Amino acid sequence: MSSSLVERHERVYAPVITWDSDLEIVAAEGAWVTDVEGERYLDFACGISVVNAGHNHPAVVAAAKDQLDKLWHAGGAFRYGSLVTAAEKVLEVTPDTIEKILFMNSGAEAVEAGTKMARKVSGRQAIVAFRGAFHGRTMGSVTFTTSKAKYRQGYHPLLPSVFITPFPHPFHWGMTEDEATDHALRELDLMLMHEITPGEIAAFLVEPVQGEGGYYPAPQRFMNRLGELCREHGILMIYDEIQTGFGRTGTWFASDHYDVKPDILLMGKAIANGLPLSAIGARAEIFDAWEPGSHGTTFGGNPVACAAAAANMGALAEFIPNTSKLSELAFARFEEMKKNHPTIGDVRGLGLMIGVELVKPGTIEPDPEAFAFLSKHTRENRLLILACGPYGNVIRFIPPLCVTEEDLNTGIDALEAAITAYEAISN
Repeated sequence: MSSSLVERHERVYAPVITWDSDLEIVAAEGAWVTDVEGERYLDFACGISVVNAGHNHPAVVAAAKDQLDKLWHAGGAFRYGSLVTAAEKVLEVTPDTIEKILFMNSGAEAVEAGTKMARKVSGRQAIVAFRGAFHGRTMGSVTFTTSKAKYRQGYHPLLPSVFITPFPHPFHWGMTEDEATDHALRELDLMLMHEITPGEIAAFLVEPVQGEGGYYPAPQRFMNRLGELCREHGILMIYDEIQTGFGRTGTWFASDHYDVKPDILLMGKAIANGLPLSAIGARAEIFDAWEPGSHGTTFGGNPVACAAAAANMGALAEFIPNTSKLSELAFARFEEMKKNHPTIGDVRGLGLMIGVELVKPGTIEPDPEAFAFLSKHTRENRLLILACGPYGNVIRFIPPLCVTEEDLNTGIDALEAAITAYEAISN
């Protein structure tokens, strides 16, 4: 970002929002962005897993422009086609348990609406969420967010009847996956014995792959046990797929990897490839039990965003079949790097949602300084990356799904060069 723009930006814009760099981007296409100086960067930040189809996908742009020329706001005063078409297109790719859609604006709004609906239709008030999760930062959604304590600092009291229990973190705990699963399930059993009975629980709210918490996929056995409890006690299963949805994990939704399917599905981020839109999907009987007028929105389901979302389903359908191949390539590269670089402690994830954990060599101690160095080094070499995890030491590897094998390798080469440079100055 030019110094004059930085000064203008800081003069008028609230500092509560943080920025990963001072780059001033003026154009973008596919996996690449261009700054004000004409320099091009591989964008593996991907708008935090939003532009899965790549920046400015022609079909999505064309659909949005066409709708913009016709109608761009309704506010619930009348009906319009792009909303219905978008709902139909999204329902074509969601799990079979999802039968109806409600559009909102952001992921946090989807979380708020989905949990609100679960409480209303179940007649129960307790929501169980999992430590390390990120579900948003609004006053309601931040109650469920425990990826970092700072997101909740200064905002208490939060929503009542919210219970937090451990999510399996094998590497961070120094355990195998089975050991971590056993530990998390024991803690869940203890919570159900000492804090809240299953019959009082409206829903489990779970990310099938924790995002901000460090890119930890849920073990299959862990999810199966949650599913058993849901069936035994009439608990609703809410999948937060705001980051994992729309091809990010190699299938349309991460829930496609699991035996347990959602009763309520929260969607956002990549749904409209960058236009503000989110959605709640659910079984028809759940939505039908939520009386008209029990919730509302002015901008949710905006005509232009819906037109973009409908077109985006077609765009993503072109890329998702190739995601598994790209994922295998990336995992193979990272596993090989792990053998040669003691700074890499763990590689985990699904599809093109890969976490590369940076540690002090020979330990499982997080090394956030390593990521700070890598971020600067890769940016100087025209690659943009983001971190995740409570310590900010996990590379959040999320290239757009349109990325070519050549660009994928270019990005991983830049990461390896940065790790090599960091280890050279650290030893």
